[in-house]
Amino acid sequence: MGVRVYELAKELGCSSRELVQRLQERHILVKGHMSALDEETAEIIRHEFAAKKGKATKTKSHKEQKPPLKKISIAFPFNVRELAAKLKIGPADLIAKLAHMKVMAGLNEILEFETARCVGIEFGFDVEKELTDEDVLLAKHRGEDDKAGKEHRPPVVTLMGHVDHGKTSLLDVIRKSNITVKESGGITQHIGAYQVDTDRGKVVFLDTPGHEAFTSMRARGANITDIVIIVIAADDGVMPQTVEAINHAKDARVPIVVAINKIDLPGADIDKVNRQLAELELTPEDWGGKTITVKVSAKEKKGIDQLLEMILLEAELLELKANPKSPARGMVIESKLSKGSGPTATMLVQNGTLHIQDVLVCGKTYGKIRAMANDWGERIQDAGPSIPVEVYGLSEVPQVGDAFYVVADEKKAKELCAKKSEELRQKRLVPAQRMSLEQIFQKAKEGELKDLKLIIKTDVQGSLEALTTSLEQLNTKDIAVKIIHAQVGNVSESDVMLAVASNAVIIGFHVGVEAKVKEIAEQKQIDVRLYRIIYEVINDVRLSMEGLLEPTIKEIFIGKGKVLQMFNISGFGAIAGCVLIKGKFLRTADLVRLFRNEQRIYEGKFSSLKRYKDDVKEVGEGLECGIALDKFSNIESNDIIECYRIEKVARKL
Repeated sequence: MGVRVYELAKELGCSSRELVQRLQERHILVKGHMSALDEETAEIIRHEFAAKKGKATKTKSHKEQKPPLKKISIAFPFNVRELAAKLKIGPADLIAKLAHMKVMAGLNEILEFETARCVGIEFGFDVEKELTDEDVLLAKHRGEDDKAGKEHRPPVVTLMGHVDHGKTSLLDVIRKSNITVKESGGITQHIGAYQVDTDRGKVVFLDTPGHEAFTSMRARGANITDIVIIVIAADDGVMPQTVEAINHAKDARVPIVVAINKIDLPGADIDKVNRQLAELELTPEDWGGKTITVKVSAKEKKGIDQLLEMILLEAELLELKANPKSPARGMVIESKLSKGSGPTATMLVQNGTLHIQDVLVCGKTYGKIRAMANDWGERIQDAGPSIPVEVYGLSEVPQVGDAFYVVADEKKAKELCAKKSEELRQKRLVPAQRMSLEQIFQKAKEGELKDLKLIIKTDVQGSLEALTTSLEQLNTKDIAVKIIHAQVGNVSESDVMLAVASNAVIIGFHVGVEAKVKEIAEQKQIDVRLYRIIYEVINDVRLSMEGLLEPTIKEIFIGKGKVLQMFNISGFGAIAGCVLIKGKFLRTADLVRLFRNEQRIYEGKFSSLKRYKDDVKEVGEGLECGIALDKFSNIESNDIIECYRIEKVARKL
């Protein structure tokens, strides 16, 4: 993404407005203080400022120096009133500045942190998030991680694919056990985590009911998988759920290994599978691509060693490391309430070592570990990095995807959980940010997104191809339409979960949404848009993208005046007496510039325009007037003042 304008301005010691002006003078189009600059442009500007600073040092370096930003921290969430108090300004001043930044907010409006950072810089403050007790503890954990050095850890691998393509049967053979017979109807009903020993090291497998669990964890920020194995039956080929699984793995940026299963069946067609993979931009190595594919048969136990070898080879490239000597932290991958054991959680240790009697915090629950069991059900005393373990002793059932970490004692754990519960309650009071099409475009406009992610569902393949092709043709240099998943069929729960994890909008064409799925979409604040006419879809997206494009800015000259002398008016302050040389002065001018010896030293607005002692809206050519500039009083005789009207011309795709 590069560096944002406000970040570079802070680095250079100037205001965002000055930097934007400098960029526009160089004909570099920027959208505002949140715009991102590429590193080459940023480096050019750095050199220019360095040269200017060096030159100024010889003459009047004291005028170029700006006081450093004062660091302040604030607890999140916070409203306008609380931020104003931290910045030591009046709430009205803060509201006015926010309005200037096109953020409309009242006194009790909850602000986003990035907005607070930007407005803080304008007032001379570097705003940081106040660290919670949990943040401090986790920072300490990370510090201890690095102290003793890190060691290689086993890779965590997730099996994904279409139903009945043999994911669990394959894992069954790898593990040399009989997991499948325990499942209802031979279909996985829960998340399993299994450790497998090989000649070259250990591998940890997660066997999921599908990509829903994988995505729901990722939606909570829990990227626990190092490698994804896409299992494809050689006789069926790529199926709808296979495509979904591949898209989920791609969007998570996780390395993919393809296991082509059931090669022993008469209808097996390896070339067909390879061709389908190539169409999905996963060209197999056999075809000159980069995707590792391994031909296996769970039934005849063929190709298993080669699959494990490929997994371990991929893991070596990833250089996976963890520190087994630090306090344990990790992720919950399954949880339940057992009659005999009480709250039980299947956890994956990501760093450190978990011991019996350790006290841990997990989301808003805590407990002292009274017992642990490995994937075979055997009782164990400790579990190191990448080891899945079943834990007993928590106060209540944790949520899947919750992070856990070890703390010093139960008193500290209870205190942290109480604060966490209060934080969650406060966050629920903040209005939910619905990921609507307009909101995603707005995020892109602010530089937070480089592409617009869409999930497309249609009734037939022909419509799917026509729609995806038409939407991709709307791409511009400023924003790209990225279709992360396109498939025939109704909008499903899986589509909603992918949208949650990816900040995507779901577009349905001649398809339906079940009541249950619609309810989940509303709960998750996901925008699902249904259409019957194809040009309405394209037009909707185009119009929104045109609204996203920053309009072309035109400066229309209004008037020019010369400062004759300065006056002091009782109860008002300094007023510059001017004479209009050309055009006129408008009190409501969008832009006012002040020049001294042909050098621009101010850019802003009029705060006052007077004829004698009366406030006026405009002053014509040849007349004298008194002016005051907004937050600027360093005006001298013979200074030249110009004012402009700003026109915005809408851009078209």
